[in-house]
Order: sequence, then C-alpha cells, then structure tokens
Amino acid sequence: MIYKDKEKYSDILKDSISYLENHGFENIKADIKGYDRPKQYVKSGSDISITPDITATKEGRTYYFDIGLKSEKPKLLKSKWLFLNTLSNLKSFRFRLITARGHYKFTEDMLDAVNLNHKHLIKL
Repeated sequence: MIYKDKEKYSDILKDSISYLENHGFENIKADIKGYDRPKQYVKSGSDISITPDITATKEGRTYYFDIGLKSEKPKLLKSKWLFLNTLSNLKSFRFRLITARGHYKFTEDMLDAVNLNHKHLIKL
C-alpha cells in the first residue's frame, strides 16, 4: 500500500501481521506502532522513498510483504511492487503480496499489468 493509505487500512496491516505470526514468521518489522520500521530505500537525487509494509524471516530466509489494496494511485503502487520484486530477486529474498476481501480483483489486475506471478499472492 502507498504511504497515504497506511492510516486508513491499519486494521488490515494488523491482521496481516497476526497471519504471519501464526504461520511461523519471526523478526517481523512493520511501519506500525509497536514494531520496528523496515529499511527504507530512497531514490538518489529525489525525495522518493520506498518502504515495504512488512519484513519478516522464516527458516533463515527474508521475506518482503506488501499489502495489495485499492488505491487512488495505481501507477505508484505498480512501481513499488516492481522495485520490491527486483530487489528481493537481487538479494535472494522472497516477495509476497497480501490482499483482503474486496481487494482481490484489483490486486490480481495489478499483478497482470506488471507481469508478476499470482503465486506471490496471499489472501486473508
């Protein structure tokens, strides 16, 4: 999700963290009160920054998670997903998207638009 949607969808972010904790993920970092903030990536020469919604580890492997929700700025969201997917491939991490009911179709359409595989999608 993009930064300006974080307050609006904080309950889905909390549900996602609970889901990950129940599925054995550890060292969870999220941009929400009570958790450490994930590493922020800043584009040099501008004020654009990208932060994954959640980072976690499981069995020694690092995962980046982003929440797929309807947004007013789909182009920005596509760019964020492509960047996180590329970064995770470079560092041998895993990238997954989490979506909630009412947002499945939007998220699947966005994945098709940027040619990301649907196996990256976790439905809550």
